[in-house]
Amino acid sequence: MRTAILFPGQGSQKVGMGLEHYESNPKFRSIIDEADELLDYSLSEIMFEGPSDELTQTKYTQPAIFLHSYALYTTLDLDPDVMAGHSLGEFTALTAAGALEFESALELVALRGQKMQEAGDENPGTMAAIIGMDDETVDSICEEASDEIGKPVVPANYNCPGQLVISGDVDAVHKAVDIAKEQGCRLAKILPVSGAFHSPLMKSAYDALEEKLENTTFFRPRYKVFSNFTAESTRDIGELKDNVLQQLVNPVRWTQTLLNMEKDEVNSFVEVGPGNVLQGLVKRTLKEVNIEGYQ
Repeated sequence: MRTAILFPGQGSQKVGMGLEHYESNPKFRSIIDEADELLDYSLSEIMFEGPSDELTQTKYTQPAIFLHSYALYTTLDLDPDVMAGHSLGEFTALTAAGALEFESALELVALRGQKMQEAGDENPGTMAAIIGMDDETVDSICEEASDEIGKPVVPANYNCPGQLVISGDVDAVHKAVDIAKEQGCRLAKILPVSGAFHSPLMKSAYDALEEKLENTTFFRPRYKVFSNFTAESTRDIGELKDNVLQQLVNPVRWTQTLLNMEKDEVNSFVEVGPGNVLQGLVKRTLKEVNIEGYQ
């Protein structure tokens, strides 16, 4: 049996996340306390007490999910063959695999969240879920809407067969939603997000992260890490660094990642972090595999 560890991305946060582990597990608590010392604010207070509208700000959400997921992973006795993370979760995978030191990873994630929030403020955009259509149809709808509006809308998350998220200019996303409804999708709805993530509108965040990555040391990971950008696995340091940058302005190829894991004979999946979103995506993508999670 080959096992993959999966780490969640933005959207899995909730007030109170990690509090039970913090109170009962000294190892978990020490990592949370270390993060509070490294940051210039108490992230643990936002995680444990909220308020919710503060925790859901991208600049806090991303380091909170990373911190919960990574700290929890260190307390578990798991023996994976490969790792992957959804969007932000790729940083958790890289850290858990030993490609990044914890302090460096926390700095990168905090910067990523801050700059993605700023990019959303500077270049307002939105995202929408398209349910019940195949990937190729949604791809063509995005192209049609972009051409008609003259501004970008692109696939942002290939989450599982029949479930995609699109991202881009507000008018272009709304146009794509209208076209999808006209063509008979089961559901198309605008999502409550603060920016057009994984689209060209994140270019300013890309530039800031690129500069930070150039000065961050990566190490050869203990396990192969699957990339959102390529949906392929690698242990090459240069590829890992470029992949985690490229995913800011390119889609998360999660469906393709899971299918490639299946080709790699992975048949056991463990989600580590708040929520169980990724377990659901595995179930809707692959058959006859073992799935479990630690929250």
